[in-house]
Amino acid sequence: MDIPVLHRLALNESPYPPLPSVREAMQRAVAQAHRYPPFHPDDLTEQIAAWCRVTSDRVAVGSGSVGVALQLLRAVVQPGDTVAYAWRTFDAYPLLAAMVGAQPVPIPLSPDGHQDLDALLAALDQRTRVVVLCNPHNPTGSLVTADALSVFLRQVPRRVTVLLDEAYVEFARDTRLPNTSALLDAHPNLLVLRTFSKAYGLAALRVGYGLGAPDLVERIRRQQLPFGINTVATAAVKASLQAESELRLRVDTVVAERERLRRELMSLGWHVRPGHANSVWLAAPDPIDEAAAALTDAGVQARHYPGEGLRLTIGNRNANDTVLTALAGLPAHLSTSGTW
Repeated sequence: MDIPVLHRLALNESPYPPLPSVREAMQRAVAQAHRYPPFHPDDLTEQIAAWCRVTSDRVAVGSGSVGVALQLLRAVVQPGDTVAYAWRTFDAYPLLAAMVGAQPVPIPLSPDGHQDLDALLAALDQRTRVVVLCNPHNPTGSLVTADALSVFLRQVPRRVTVLLDEAYVEFARDTRLPNTSALLDAHPNLLVLRTFSKAYGLAALRVGYGLGAPDLVERIRRQQLPFGINTVATAAVKASLQAESELRLRVDTVVAERERLRRELMSLGWHVRPGHANSVWLAAPDPIDEAAAALTDAGVQARHYPGEGLRLTIGNRNANDTVLTALAGLPAHLSTSGTW
């Protein structure tokens, strides 16, 4: 008999549905569903640009941040080129590389779950067209600091585009977080990816955007799917931008729950490093395979990488308490064995 899923903590979704004001905007837009959306999302692009305090020629909008990433790869990659990234990371990166005929070049994470910037730099060669950084990192939640990113960008050849995925940046509170918008002028080969799926709770509507130099953005926009951003999604994003203060409170709640969950797990004997996304990362040699089974038995759906790690999306308080109860039931000697 299958155990029902009570808490979906596998996909780093927001635990909150859209705000009432956002839902109202979506409902109004549904009434116009018989009309085509704009051929290109120019109005939405301008609103996002104003919100980010950049000119609109620096903004590319797509079907989620993954859609913008695909547009970038189509713009700069030729079959046989390579795309480098740290691994493990977001599963879409190797899939996107394959879609454009590129060879993926996965570079192992450092033992502490960070992206190995020196190893990534060493992997760049004449065939490399894109190198991907995920910051905060998915799934470990680790952070590339402002100083480390600045050094990295200065060493990447201009012919290589740096795809900086900031899907989780709203959840980061570290003072060393890079101000990536300020780096765009100095690094025309940089594209910063962001999304409305995570902090803004619009995952099903698929809207993301990229920030970059005008020349790079123009090339990315040439890959824009006509009519690609639907009217309901556009209305939801616009309403979310107007409700930013309310959404910030929701993000603050997620961050507070992340820190509570980490503290409680550590008190149970788990070795949980600080994270900067909307999740916590449990890694081997802690008993992550046993933990995955215990969570499944408790009706919790988590992201399990057998023998490697377990990513737990931060849910509501009830979901997080269910996680703690399930993991507290593991034998204590398992959760205190090994080295960290």
